[in-house]
Amino acid sequence: MNDLAIDTPTMPAPHVRERVAFGSSGLPVLGLVVLTYLGAIALTVIGVIRVADPGGDPRTSGVVLLVIGSVLLVAGLLVNAGLIMVAPGEARVLQFLGSYVGTVRTDGLRWINPFTLRRRISTRIRNHETAVTKVNDADGNPIEIAAVVVWRITDTARAMFEVDDYDQFVNIQAETAVRHIATSYAYDAHGIGQLSLRENASEITEKLSTEIAARVEAAGVEVIESRITHLAYASEIAGAMLRRQQAGAVVAARQRIVEGAVGMVQLALHQLAEQDVVDLDEERKATMVSNLLVVLCSDRETQPVVNAGSLY
Repeated sequence: MNDLAIDTPTMPAPHVRERVAFGSSGLPVLGLVVLTYLGAIALTVIGVIRVADPGGDPRTSGVVLLVIGSVLLVAGLLVNAGLIMVAPGEARVLQFLGSYVGTVRTDGLRWINPFTLRRRISTRIRNHETAVTKVNDADGNPIEIAAVVVWRITDTARAMFEVDDYDQFVNIQAETAVRHIATSYAYDAHGIGQLSLRENASEITEKLSTEIAARVEAAGVEVIESRITHLAYASEIAGAMLRRQQAGAVVAARQRIVEGAVGMVQLALHQLAEQDVVDLDEERKATMVSNLLVVLCSDRETQPVVNAGSLY
């Protein structure tokens, strides 16, 4: 069989790879933030009361309480800034001062470094269906082809930083692979052991998945499956190719009919001779074979002719 080598561009080595970011569960931190806010509010109220009451404690104590309450409020706001919500099927890519510091994949409420930049990225399974593209197959015939690709992100760091737009990158590489597969094989096979787009769908789609996976690996993308969803001759030659396919089908059917008719004639002559029903010379056998083949191979109903006389 024709084995197609995977033709993919040589990608540079990745600069970053995904790693787990530093963080912890957000529920205990949320409780601490609530307590900090309550303490800051209480100290602020007490401080305001003491400052406003000249007959009470010295004003310095009220000022100190106000300062402590303000510090607790700022600390609570700062700690609260590190709380993030991560939904199932999503991740957060973290950057600190421009550098990649890790990815948060654990869903739920999480606490991370409050000074990091967070970028949301989906890790769910996605579908991409290429547009119906007109290309020439290996025999030069114009065909129309389209495919659907099922993929997902497995390395969020590479998807975010190795390519400019991973979604567009996957779309373009998938269409490029579909075009390459379509131009490398014929629509119909004309030789024994030759792969064709129409007759060897499973082998072709396997090669298509392999090529797309090799092309998008640089973006940290995994190809789960790819399938050809549309395959047809272009409109300008569709009629001629349909007639050729019909002619091939008619020839194949006639061949099967002739093979069956010859077998039936052989069986009839053998049983006539074996059971000694009638003694036929070579000329009568030839006439009988001719008549039987006409009856069995004709595409119309035959009309019997009764011979009342002698054959000679």
